[in-house]
Amino acid sequence: MTVLDDLRPRLGRRLLTGPAELAVFGCDALTAFYERPAAVVLVESADEVVAVVRACHREGVPFVARGSGTSLSGGSLPIGGGVVIALNRLDRVLSVDPDARTAVVEPGVINLDVSRAALPHGLMYCPDPSSQSVCTIGGNLAFNSGGAHCLRHGMTANHVLGIRAVLPDGELVELGGDSVEPLGPDVAGMFCGSEGLFGIALEVTVRLVAVAEATHTALAVYDSLEQAGDAVARIVAAGLLPVAMEIMDALAIEAAEASVKPNYPKGAALLIVELEGERGVVDADAAALRELLRASGAGEVVATEDPDARALIWKGRKSAFSAVGWLAPDYIVQDGVVPRTRLGEALAEIGRMGAAAGIRVANVFHAGDGNLHPLILFDGREPGMLERAEALAGDILRLCIRLGGSITGEHGVGVEKREYLPLMFTPADLELMRRLRRAVDPAELANRGKMLAVA
Repeated sequence: MTVLDDLRPRLGRRLLTGPAELAVFGCDALTAFYERPAAVVLVESADEVVAVVRACHREGVPFVARGSGTSLSGGSLPIGGGVVIALNRLDRVLSVDPDARTAVVEPGVINLDVSRAALPHGLMYCPDPSSQSVCTIGGNLAFNSGGAHCLRHGMTANHVLGIRAVLPDGELVELGGDSVEPLGPDVAGMFCGSEGLFGIALEVTVRLVAVAEATHTALAVYDSLEQAGDAVARIVAAGLLPVAMEIMDALAIEAAEASVKPNYPKGAALLIVELEGERGVVDADAAALRELLRASGAGEVVATEDPDARALIWKGRKSAFSAVGWLAPDYIVQDGVVPRTRLGEALAEIGRMGAAAGIRVANVFHAGDGNLHPLILFDGREPGMLERAEALAGDILRLCIRLGGSITGEHGVGVEKREYLPLMFTPADLELMRRLRRAVDPAELANRGKMLAVA
């Protein structure tokens, strides 16, 4: 391949083409899909990213950028015969401006490292995906990642102010800036969540917020998921705005206890509610929350403001995806969204559908914004089980659409949910998306085949 001949003198041993070297890049966190790329390049500078993109454009070779490979929708799946541009070595926090409350980072920076860099200034970076200790800002930007605490703080797009990027034809662009109140079209916002179809971010300017004066975390146990879901609607209707509201069912609790042992109270469903803000406001909201939880039928209710106890609560919640590996050798994570007012209805129906299919489903999700993450447990060694699990996953997505929701809240479409886009959008909507994509990338080289089928 000519493009490899062009890159080899510059990249040397950082151009990987051997079968064993490529094998580990054949899939991302959605292991049901696998593709072998022609090459993987381990870039160490923005200039190298630009050089690789320009070489790919010149030779018509598709490429995909990859950080830690934590995508759960196949978003960083290699393109067969294409080039993977691995960004992990672009991992520097370039600057932190405590007065402007901004930071400039490279795309390979680990999400949690942004908050670590900002903490000495009393600041933090808000989006906190469950994989925040390993996932990268570039991937978060591509899929507009959320997390438990985005209920109040918003998604990645709400915290990205500016992007320096290379477009699929090699052109360098500056999108947005460093102001929290930008003027004109929000092109940086359009780049967020584009799943890599518009190019690769080289530097990202993010917004930081002050670490809250007080944080209060409450756990409430319910006899059913429907009760826990209805409690969420009751809390919001009462005028409280927690920073996070999460629900775990008995299977998810069992998995977390087997893995990181957070010592959760036992029950059919666990609701985690976190409040933060000024001391007096948190105290008043905590008292109101306690009464609402009792009135919603909660059994045991416990609360803490101890940092270590709170850290263990969130460690249990954020490890739930990987912890279900203790319950089954394989699982599919879904990412549908339903209106918050229909949460209880959706959970009851998912339970019925899982029982009818004879497949266990663990539920752990961002209840505050109706973002469901059913974990469909199966053993892929059994003939036909993968197909049955995928059919159930599809039925859950159709349920979300039927209830007025969406096929994705934060994991993106990738390759996994591409076939479900026509259920949400009209042919005219989809054609507009394709025209926009082709306006930026006529040859469809950047992350070809993700989100939109190849024309």
